[in-house]
Amino acid sequence: MEEARGERWGTGRVVAATLAVAAMLAAGCAEPWNNPYPASEARANVYYTDFSERPKHLDPARSYSSNEYAIIANVYEPPLQYHYLKRPYTLVPLTAEAVPKPRLYDGRGRRLPDDAPPERVAESVYEIRIRPGIRYQPHPAFARGPDGRHLYLDLSEADLARVRTLADFPRRGTRELTAADYVYQIKRLAHPAVASPIYGLMSGHIVGLRRLGRELERAWRAARARGERWLDLRRFALEGVELVDRYTFRVHIRGHYPQFVYWLAMPFFAPMPWEAERFYAQPGMAERNITLDWYPVGTGPYMLTVNNPNRRMVLERNPNFHGERYPAEGAPGDRAAGLLADAGRPLPFIDRVVFSLEREAIPRWNKFLQGYYDISGITEDAFDQAIRVGAGGEVTLTPTLRAKGIRLQTAVLTSVYYLGFNMLDPVVGGYTARARKLRRAISIALDYEEYISIFMNGRGIPAQGPIPPGIFGHEAGEAGINPYVYQWRDGRPRRRPLAEARRLLAEAGYPGGVDARTGKPLVLHFDVTGGGPDDKARLDWFRKQFAKLGIQLVVRATDYNRFQEKMRNGTAQIFTWGWNADYPDPENFLFLLYGPNGKVRHGGENAANYANPEFDRLFERMKAMPDGPERLALIRRMVDIARRDAPWVWGVNPKAYRLLHAWVANAKPNLMANNTLKYLRLDPHLRAARRAEWNRPVLWPLALLALALALAVAPAVAQWRRQERRPPLERAGA
Repeated sequence: MEEARGERWGTGRVVAATLAVAAMLAAGCAEPWNNPYPASEARANVYYTDFSERPKHLDPARSYSSNEYAIIANVYEPPLQYHYLKRPYTLVPLTAEAVPKPRLYDGRGRRLPDDAPPERVAESVYEIRIRPGIRYQPHPAFARGPDGRHLYLDLSEADLARVRTLADFPRRGTRELTAADYVYQIKRLAHPAVASPIYGLMSGHIVGLRRLGRELERAWRAARARGERWLDLRRFALEGVELVDRYTFRVHIRGHYPQFVYWLAMPFFAPMPWEAERFYAQPGMAERNITLDWYPVGTGPYMLTVNNPNRRMVLERNPNFHGERYPAEGAPGDRAAGLLADAGRPLPFIDRVVFSLEREAIPRWNKFLQGYYDISGITEDAFDQAIRVGAGGEVTLTPTLRAKGIRLQTAVLTSVYYLGFNMLDPVVGGYTARARKLRRAISIALDYEEYISIFMNGRGIPAQGPIPPGIFGHEAGEAGINPYVYQWRDGRPRRRPLAEARRLLAEAGYPGGVDARTGKPLVLHFDVTGGGPDDKARLDWFRKQFAKLGIQLVVRATDYNRFQEKMRNGTAQIFTWGWNADYPDPENFLFLLYGPNGKVRHGGENAANYANPEFDRLFERMKAMPDGPERLALIRRMVDIARRDAPWVWGVNPKAYRLLHAWVANAKPNLMANNTLKYLRLDPHLRAARRAEWNRPVLWPLALLALALALAVAPAVAQWRRQERRPPLERAGA
């Protein structure tokens, strides 16, 4: 009996110990085990997001990519910005005291009235005054010693021996933003070593910029021959940019170019202190990745403190930020949506922004669902998990996401993706009735409604012309349809029947896809980039669309460099292209069809090489006009001409879908602004609670396994205990 009790007691102890361990594990789950961030950040005011590839340029004179703007637009501050809430998009001051209005002058230097005809304007002058008291972020370039001299602007290789990152410089400094910093940056647009992507455009507008470019090219060659790496641009004059006083500068523009004011809201026109450029130009800096492309220097709400593109990038609150406040007014409906609850409060609300590298879509999506990313897009693979599309096309979230308190925001982008015809091509190009009918037939046959459904999960609308929604000149409803491709029926646009496309094709001389003059099948060539497995379904779709007309489509896939060469040389026949708005003005889209912007003859952005004299004449009148009925009338005539000629199959205006967790406030899509992180507000305590709720470890399988192991081990433990209780002589005899 004693031995039996001992066996039961041993088994009970093992089981009890197992259950105690399980209880301890459960008690230790206050913080999720799968949290990818330090436990100290659990309730910190930190915004978590992701990036998929390293930003190539963080120098504002060179950067022209959305993934780069996600960083630099929150560090650098041009004179102007877009109002966060108002629609239509409205320019407001950022560092400037006011949005400048140009003063107009004729060829003799006489002041003209503001409404002078554009053809009379020889020069427009913009005067920008910067608000005093704005200071740069702490940075070694500004550090000074007791004698007032800069500490780090004349470093030797020995001084840099222990330097690996910007953080290795022990001293920081700052100084006030001045108008001279803006002048310096405009000069940098012409610097040959900078190679700004807008130099070609701006040199045609800013007086003297092209001349400065030639001068800097000579000076830079001479400097390199002497082994120097820095040109002090303060020594070079720029005729069209003058420094008036410490806080004021003027920019002289050739003719009347009212769109210039929009460029003043882009990072290209952000200030650059000469000290920063000199600091980074020192020998040994580039070899350590200590450059403007790696560590920006600005006056904005954030500063980049960690740049490890193989893992993460971190923006932290700039302690010297000048105290901008949240908007006090917005668009209709913003107050009811809670978007004005923080009106007048100082910005930014978030202390730190962490960008984590995520190359794969599935891990990114799972981390969002677990609460480890605050905002997310929706990939094609995750679309069915997130979205339900009703019979009438209405879009809602799935019950699972609604139960988590996740919100959906949608917006039609100010973008257009189109299929273009090379108007210089002898088959698909030209302006004869035969060529127009061929292009119109193809336009009807390409079922972009189907394309949007199959390849975009319904996230887009068929484009009706070159101007997307949200831009002045775009018209919705029946007045806005392309009548050559659509009919208005039952309150919506309906694509014209395929029979009409076949009739147009026959009238063009290609009945059933056969050239009536030669008896040979019509074969067209589609120039694309890539052509890998991921593109196969999309390219097959295009082949089938042309095949509906009996046209054979041959896909010619090349790498991007070869494709660009074909486009420059005019050897591509049919291609796809896209354009995102640089600024919210119809000129930024209609110039894609302006003859003097032709890619082959002029190196411009008119990829189709479209040139219609009437369209060009109207464009030259329209581009300098203010928005209003007269401008709209000209735009309508231009769009009708382009629809008639059909240099594009107008394609798609894509929609953006964005998901937000319940703890994110003040989020509103703004398709023009990139400096929007400062407006977001978080509830870190709600986030921590939801993370704990959504990421509870499932412990019962572990407990069950432990119990099974305990029961398996218990007999051995009992046997051992019986052996230990036997008298020593019995154990020895055994």
